[in-house]
This record gives sequence, structure tokens and C-alpha cells, in this order.
Amino acid sequence: MAGRLLKVSSLATAVFASSGFYLYSRQLDPSDLSVIRFGRAAATTAVIAYDYLTSFKNVEHGTEEYWALKSKVHQRSAERLRDLCCANRGTFIKVGQHLGALDYLLPEEYTSTLKVLHSRAPQSSMEEIQQVIREDLGKELSELFVSFEERPRGAASLAQVHKAVLHDGRMVAVKVQHPKVQTQSSKDIVVMEVLLRAVHWLFPDFGFMWLVEEAKKNMPLELDFLNEGRNAERVARMLAHYPFLKVPQIHWDLSTKRILTMDFAEGGQVNDRDYMRRHSINVNEISENLGKMYSEMIFVHGFVHCDPHPGNVLVRKCPQSKKTEIVLLDHGLYQVLQPDFRLNYCRLWQALIGGDMSGVERYSRRLGAGDLYPLFACVLTARSWTAVNAGISSTPVTNSEDVEIRTNAGLYLPQISELLNRVPRQMLLLLKTNDLLRGIETTLQTRAASSSFINMSRCCIRAMARHKRSKARSRTRRLQIALAESLGLWRIGMYELFLWVKGSALGCWLAALLGLLH
Repeated sequence: MAGRLLKVSSLATAVFASSGFYLYSRQLDPSDLSVIRFGRAAATTAVIAYDYLTSFKNVEHGTEEYWALKSKVHQRSAERLRDLCCANRGTFIKVGQHLGALDYLLPEEYTSTLKVLHSRAPQSSMEEIQQVIREDLGKELSELFVSFEERPRGAASLAQVHKAVLHDGRMVAVKVQHPKVQTQSSKDIVVMEVLLRAVHWLFPDFGFMWLVEEAKKNMPLELDFLNEGRNAERVARMLAHYPFLKVPQIHWDLSTKRILTMDFAEGGQVNDRDYMRRHSINVNEISENLGKMYSEMIFVHGFVHCDPHPGNVLVRKCPQSKKTEIVLLDHGLYQVLQPDFRLNYCRLWQALIGGDMSGVERYSRRLGAGDLYPLFACVLTARSWTAVNAGISSTPVTNSEDVEIRTNAGLYLPQISELLNRVPRQMLLLLKTNDLLRGIETTLQTRAASSSFINMSRCCIRAMARHKRSKARSRTRRLQIALAESLGLWRIGMYELFLWVKGSALGCWLAALLGLLH
């Protein structure tokens, strides 16, 4: 098998080298040619596979030496994969960023190495940006804007954002797609599919075809900026009752499939504790409000923003009201949850919060986990099986538990891979979203705060009541549902009040007084 890999690697190298003469004569960027992109990807895949096949031949499985060596192989492979993504750019960086967000699903060596891709996105030249604007809007920059900053405010895998000023004086952010992404993305996905199938043939336990399926489905949507604009307006309407949430207004007259123009929004990234300290922003309030938004999206509406990495979630103090606000950006990737899936997911979280193990098993099985439901519960909550049994709302997260979960991501990679291929496709982006939100909470040091479980419980009660009302046929039944909903929400409110009193100076004073009386 190793010999077969060497042949594949040699062929890829030959293709790569022979293409150099053609490129030199035509003065083209090598990364624009499909044969070069495929050659790089094939050579990298072959080298990584060869490393895994040969490195453990003389090491006994399960020993300390084995695990130390495996960590080194993971690290080497992750660095090769990162370098491939940086070289091929576009779709490769997007998929690499997706993998880097799966903190509790992939070995730590991969996630920590691939996270840097968020800051290594390519930049298009000003000439390329002007060409896209000229082609799509039919005018020169000077006709559309009073000023247009040449240096992008942010560059991502698929586009970059420039600050500009309209002729009426309004500041806007102009998101312009990299010109070659559209033509390259479909070919890149085919390359990934071919190579992942080859890896699965060599390593049957490696089942990451779900990654290609998700890319096939989501990439066309993310490349359509008009779709992103519609998503932004929909979520703004949906969560309009949260005054702390701001979604930049879209300027449709200056937007196309490759250009999205919106109001310019200032703020610090949600994981920037120094920015929050300088601007007197309460991290607990930010964490709680983020939890409210996402609980509502997931459990009540089933329309979920699935890319909440820190660059897409800004925080700021409103200059007028001085109240804290959250600005939600990049609305290209949303997951629409089917009603049955959403309700089973809702019931599962209610069981997890309450430590109802029969409910955890029942609803995990309904969501496709089968006999892997204990692993599914741990993956979903990023908690140990002991904590899940005790009820995650009553068991604080410890550093040792967090280390255990991250370590197990490497140990149980084949089982996690099987699980991800079993569960509905809707679950995959939710798992990524969960991991990104957990990463923010970890940075803010608000992980597993009681407020997050309270907000989730409220939304679960509302979602279940809404579903029951839609099925009710009589006024009496609807009244019963409304009363049960009100009672459930009242209980949560009382529990929240109890926690507030317990943590306040009044609570400490009452506890001391009761101690003295006792």
C-alpha cells in the first residue's frame, strides 16, 4: 500500500513540475490552474497518508510512545493541510476554517493549527476589485462613492470588505467577492471529493464525506451575496424584539451576486476582552445576550446563523444610549431546521439540562445517533459522560474535564467520524455553531453559565408550546397549553430570581444571618 502511495505521489509531482514550463511562458498565477491545484492537493494527501501508514510500524499500540508519536504525526499533517489551504486559497481555506472550528470533534493539533486560516485569507488587488465592481454595477468607483479605502478592512476566503462613503455622506461597507472563486469552487469540491474517497479507501475508519456534501450544498449559497442580503433582513425581522442586536442595513441598489453593500458598523470582536474592558462592556451581559439570540434562532425559529466566529460578531457601546450592542455580520451561511428535527433537538436539550438519561437516549436515537448516543451527548455538550449523567446545568465545567474531552476527540476519531455520517445533515452545521459559540464563551470565561441554560430552557418551552398550539383543535386545549407555558416560564423566572438573590449582597447577608440564628 505504501508503494502504491509513492507511485501516486510521483505522478502528482511529475504533473506539477511539467506544468511549470507552460506557466512560465504564459506568465500565469499557478494557483489559478486546476491541474496545479489538483496536483498540490493530491501530493499533500499522498504525503499525509504515507506518514500515517508508515510512522507506527515499529511502535506498540496504546503505549506512551505511540500516543506521543501520534500527536507528532497529527501536528505534521495539520501543518501540511494548512499550507495546502493557504496555497490553493478560496474553497480550500473555507473548508480548512470549517475544520478549525470543530474543537471538540477533531484532534487538538488540527483545530489549533487550522484556526490561523482566519487570518491568512487571500487579498485581491485593487485592480481586481475595480473590475468586479465595473462588471457588476456598470460604473466606475468614483461614480458610486466619494471615497473608497484601497486597503480592505477584512479579507476572508471568499471575499474582502472595503469601507466607502456614498455621495450622500453615509458610510458603507462594500463586500466584494474574489474574482476567481466562482469558477474555481465547483472544481475544488470535485478534487476534494476524489481525494477524500481515496483516503477512505486507504483508511476505512476515516469517513469525512459529509464534509464534501456540506460544501456542495453550502458553497453556491455562500457565493450568492443577494442570498446573504435576504438572510440578513430575515434575521433582523425575526429578532427585532432584541434591542441589543444590530444587523447592518443592506443597500440593494449597490448589491449583486458578487457585491454586497451595507451600512458600516464599528466595534470590537466578541473575543477581545481588552476592548470590552476599555469600553466598560460587561462580558456576562454579552455572553447572555449571545445565548438568547442563538437559543431563539435554533429552538423557536429553526433559522440559524452558522458562522459565529469572532470576526463576524462585534460588540460596542451605542454612542447615544450607552447600551451594549451586538453586531451580527456575514449572513451567507444559515441552516434551516425541519420542524421534526428542531422539536427532537429541543427535547434532547431539555433532557440534557435536566439529567433525564432516558430522554437523552430516546431523542438521540431519534436524531440518528443509534447506539452511539452516549458519544453524541458528549459531542453535543462538550461535556464528559459523568457530567451528562449528573445533568449539565448542575455540574460546573472543570479544566480537567475540558482537557479530557479534547483528548478524547483524538482517541475516538473513528467513532466520531461514524457518528457524523449517521446524523441528519442539519446537525453538522449546528455542531460547528456550538463549537464556535463555546470557543467564545471559553474566551469570555462564561462557559456553562446558568444564564445560558435558563435562556435555552425558556426557548425550549416556547417552542414546544408553539408546536402544541398548532396541533390543538379546541379553545380549551389552547388555553391549557398557554397556562402550562406560562407556568413553565414562571418557574424559570423564579429560579433565575433565586440565583440572583443567592449571588447578590442580600443573599450573602441572609445566608450569614441564617447561619447565626442556627
